Amino acid sequence: MTLQAKPNEPFAITPEDIEAAARRIEGHVLRTPLVPAPRLSELTGATILVKHENMQATASFKERGAVNKLLSLDEDETARGVIAMSAGNHAQAVAYHARRFGIPATIVMPETTPLVKVENTRSHGARVVLYGETLYESAQKARELANAEGLVFVHPYDDPAVMAGQGTIAQEMLDDDPDLDVLIIPLGGGGLMAGNAVAAKALKPEIELIGVEAALYPSFYNAVNAEDLAIGGATLAEGIAVKTVGVQTLPIVSSLVSDIVLVGEDLIERAVNAYACLQHTLAEGAGAAGLAAMLKEPQRYAGRKVGLVLCGGNIDTRLLAAIMVRELEREDRIVAFRLTTSDRPGLLGKVASLLGDQGANILEVSHGRLFLDVPAKGVSLDVTVETRGAAHSQAIEAMLRANGFAPHRVLPRGLAEPGR
Repeated sequence: MTLQAKPNEPFAITPEDIEAAARRIEGHVLRTPLVPAPRLSELTGATILVKHENMQATASFKERGAVNKLLSLDEDETARGVIAMSAGNHAQAVAYHARRFGIPATIVMPETTPLVKVENTRSHGARVVLYGETLYESAQKARELANAEGLVFVHPYDDPAVMAGQGTIAQEMLDDDPDLDVLIIPLGGGGLMAGNAVAAKALKPEIELIGVEAALYPSFYNAVNAEDLAIGGATLAEGIAVKTVGVQTLPIVSSLVSDIVLVGEDLIERAVNAYACLQHTLAEGAGAAGLAAMLKEPQRYAGRKVGLVLCGGNIDTRLLAAIMVRELEREDRIVAFRLTTSDRPGLLGKVASLLGDQGANILEVSHGRLFLDVPAKGVSLDVTVETRGAAHSQAIEAMLRANGFAPHRVLPRGLAEPGR
């Protein structure tokens, strides 16, 4: 498809900028596939296609904007080197391609950045400076270093060259499937959404654009809707945990995006798990935000063809494992029971036999005799089992009660559920 410019375009970038970026970055970044997601579609009632930007060399869409910016520098700027601030993905993208192009790179990262992203950035040859708890503080430090050392500042989102590079995603998506009805795109500082909004609306003016923010960081939601929701906190979607929206991205988002959806941490976790289990791919918290929005309001997208941008896959494997176990707990596929009974020989064997007869897989057993809320001749037994789901868990609980064990469900936070 050919991008059509709007007359008197008021934005920081134009469709022609995006076409130029597409030509410039060709051969330097992967033209990622737009993949049907039938199992995710079943989950939401929509027809979902996923743009797998997690397949880029640094597992993030950020390479597009970084390459476009780096290849736009003149000879003097290239020799002086670049500096960027980033929570991780922009850092890796700038560092990786700066090394490819022979450009010295310095990256300022918040001290809270996941270790995997810090180490990956260092491995690409960049000088890494850890400073501050947020991107705002890192940005201040980056600008100080830029001024002191004469470095070119490469902003992660509020830069026309970066925005134009990111906009090549929507161009590719609509080239691959012009029938897309909706694009759902994560929103942090707005560079990804701004570039893709300009590209998508130029190609297909009637397409709906929906931005997604972590509920703890409703920066664009506040700016667009004149709200004052609290901003801050520990989020799984640290890649879009931005307190200050882009000056150049805000007008584009305000004009072209039809809605901004806020998603909670539980939905982000569910979406990360769904990508892993149903789409068989890795998504970091920010990368899964679009799917989280669909899980929040599946009826909104039922029967429509939706394009999701899986914008990044840099997630710590231990964190992913924890998320997957937590989802099993939410689905009652891992449950724990506290049994209180008289202490007698063969008790553990009997409990194990009963659970085995029910087809439950025992994961953990804790045997306690010294709790003061247990009779002196009694015993408290915590048993964690793997089940086939909620109905199976209820059947196991009923069986234990019928055999005189007075089971109480133990919640994931470790407390016995009252009244059970």
